[in-house]
Amino acid sequence: MTKFVFVTGGVVSSIGKGIVAASLGRLLKSRDYSVSILKLDPYINVDPGTMSPFQHGEVFVTEDGAETDLDLGHYERFTDTSMSRLNCVTTGAFFQSVINNERRGDYEGRTVQVIPHVTNEIKSRIHRVARNRNPDVVIVEIGGTVGDIESLPFMEAIRQFKQDVGRNDVIYMHVTLIPWIPAAHELKTKPTQHSVKELRSIGIQPDILVCRSERLVPDEMRQKISSFCNVPMPCVIQALDAPSIYEVPLYMEKEGLAEQTLTLLNLDQRSPDLASWTRLIERMNSPEKTLEIAVVGKYVQLNDAYLSVTEALRHAGTRFDTDVKVRWVDSEDVEKEGPQAHLKGVSAIVVPGGFGSRGVDGKIKTIQYAREGNIPFLGLCLGMQCLVMEWAKHIAKLPSANSSEFDAETENPVISLMPEQEDVVDLGGTMRLGLWTCSIEPDTLASRLYQQEVIYERHRHRYEFNNAYRNLFLETGYMVSGTSPDGRLVEIVELPSHPYFIACQFHPEFQSRPNTPHPMFLGLIEATLKSEGIAERLAEIASAVVGA
Repeated sequence: MTKFVFVTGGVVSSIGKGIVAASLGRLLKSRDYSVSILKLDPYINVDPGTMSPFQHGEVFVTEDGAETDLDLGHYERFTDTSMSRLNCVTTGAFFQSVINNERRGDYEGRTVQVIPHVTNEIKSRIHRVARNRNPDVVIVEIGGTVGDIESLPFMEAIRQFKQDVGRNDVIYMHVTLIPWIPAAHELKTKPTQHSVKELRSIGIQPDILVCRSERLVPDEMRQKISSFCNVPMPCVIQALDAPSIYEVPLYMEKEGLAEQTLTLLNLDQRSPDLASWTRLIERMNSPEKTLEIAVVGKYVQLNDAYLSVTEALRHAGTRFDTDVKVRWVDSEDVEKEGPQAHLKGVSAIVVPGGFGSRGVDGKIKTIQYAREGNIPFLGLCLGMQCLVMEWAKHIAKLPSANSSEFDAETENPVISLMPEQEDVVDLGGTMRLGLWTCSIEPDTLASRLYQQEVIYERHRHRYEFNNAYRNLFLETGYMVSGTSPDGRLVEIVELPSHPYFIACQFHPEFQSRPNTPHPMFLGLIEATLKSEGIAERLAEIASAVVGA
C-alpha cells in the first residue's frame, strides 16, 4: 500500500520545500523504496507554459509533454525518475476539471462548492499518482505558504486525506525558517511557532519540522521548538544552508530525516546506499580545473529561467573534474555593444531557448562570434534556429533571412511555422511538446556524442528549419546530423570544420542527471578543455621562445 508525505512551507516562500521533497525522495530511493513526487501549485494558470520566465522561472517539460514547474526538474535529477503530467497540478487545472464536470452534469444539479468538489478533485489527483506509478511513497509538495488564501483548498484536502486513507499511511512535514537576527546575534523561533500555529488552526498537526537556518540550531532551541509545536525532538530537523543543493540529501541523512519518516510511516528501516551520491559530491567539491562558459539569453536577470541548462553544465563539468563558472550575458547587451564587449575570454558559449524577437539579433551576433573565433558552441531550441539565421545572413548571403515567427513577410523564412501548428489558436500546451524520436546520421559529431542511431529527446517549440533551404545549408559545409525518423524535421545541425559547433531543436538539458550528464553537454566540456589545453601549450611554447 502506498504511503503519503505532505510537504508544506511556512513564514516565507522560497525556503526550499522542493529541495527538501527531492532530497527525501533521494534518501528513500537509496533504501530501495520506490518514490513519486507531486507538486500542487496554487496559481490559477492551468500550467506555467504561458507564464513569463521573469515571474516563474524555467518551464520544465516532462516526457509526456506537460509544461510544469521547475521543481519537477529537481525531482527528476535527485531521484533519477521521470515525472509526468500527473506530477504537477495547479489550482487552475483543478477548477477547470470541476467546471467541466459541472457542464457535463456530473454533479446532478447540485451546487458546486470548494468543499467538497474542489477538495475531492485534489484528493483524486493525489490518488491518481499512486495508482499510476504504484510507488511505495508519494511525496506531495504544496506550493506557497501556510496562510495563503490560494493554498487553503489544498490544506483542507490534505487534512481530509489522513482521515480517508488512515493515520499510519500519512505524515505532514513542515518546512519553516529560523531566521538569524544580526543586530541581536540570535536565532529566532517565533516565526516557526507562528507558522505551526497557522497550520494547526486549519486542523493539521505537523509530524516533522524541517527548520531552515544559516546558523547551527542549538539543542536547547530545538527542544523549545519541540515543546511549543508539539513535535518530538528527533523530528525537529535542522536544515543548514548547503554549498550545493546536491549536498542537501547528505545533510538530511545525517539529521535523520529519512529515518524519522520511515518510523512514522511504519516502514522498514533499510540501510541507505549513498556511495555514488557521496562520490558525486566529493568530485563536485574538488575540481581540478575551472572553465567560464557564457550563457547568452534574454532572461538572464533571473537565473532560474535557465536552471536546467546551468545544472546540465555542472553535471558535465563534474564528470571532467571541472568547475563550470557561468557568465550570464544579456543578448540585448550584445546587440547594443557587440559580442567582444561581453564574451571576451569565455571558454565556450551556450545559447538557450526562448520565444519572441527581443534579443535575437544579439544571439545571432553571439553565434557569429563563436563560429569565427572557433569557440565551442552549443545551441538549444531557439539557439539552433538562431544558428540557422546566422548561417543564412553571413554564409548563404541572404541578409533578409529571418524566422517567420519574427517577420511573417520575410523573403527568406529559413525558420518557419510547423504545418501542424498553423491552425493553433490557444497558446498553452499546444506546441510540439514532450519526448520525440530523432534519427542520428552516421559519421557525425552527434553520432560520436550519442553512440546511438536513434535517440529520444524532449521538445518545446512551434517553428522548425525550413527544408526549402536544406540543400543550400549542406552545400555550404554544414551538416544535418539528426532528423525525425521520416527525415522531415531537422533536429540537429553542426559545422564539421569547427572544433565544436552544434545545435539541436530539442532541450537536452531536461534529461541531464548528476550521475549521468547529457552527451551534448559532455561534448561541450570535453571540446572546451581540449581547446583550453591547446591554448595553454601555445602559451608555454611562446613563453619558452621569449625566454630563449
